[in-house]
Amino acid sequence: MNFQLPPDCPYYLISRATLTVTSQLKKGFVDKGISTIRPSYLGVLLSLWAEDGLKANELGKRAGLEPSTMTGLIDRMERDGLAQRKPDPNDRRAHRIYLTQKGVEAEIPATKVVSDTLEKAFGSIAKKDIETTKNVLRNILINCSKEELK
Repeated sequence: MNFQLPPDCPYYLISRATLTVTSQLKKGFVDKGISTIRPSYLGVLLSLWAEDGLKANELGKRAGLEPSTMTGLIDRMERDGLAQRKPDPNDRRAHRIYLTQKGVEAEIPATKVVSDTLEKAFGSIAKKDIETTKNVLRNILINCSKEELK
């Protein structure tokens, strides 16, 4: 792919869109009084809201995060009072991650912020175009993963 000016560069557009949506999410969380929720926590929170008490490695897989990333993320979520590690009673080497009461109570306002933000970002875009975009982004992730394996 040849060098392109920012308005035509896919990387620039993906980056700007990500930064813009992330900024809107942060603002929404602050406006809802849940400023300890960070957009980077969403994969973990969504997974725990669906099934609390997952092993850390399983949680990382569901959230799409590397183990090294998970450690720091869970540290920050514990610091922010949203989650806690507890030893797995069946495996001394493993920990399970549980939501705190604050983490549980954040589900409704946080998912509302996410829903409203995504509606604002994608509401005027045809569903077929959104599906195409998701497929393209999945392919980018697959292509980059293949490159990491080399």
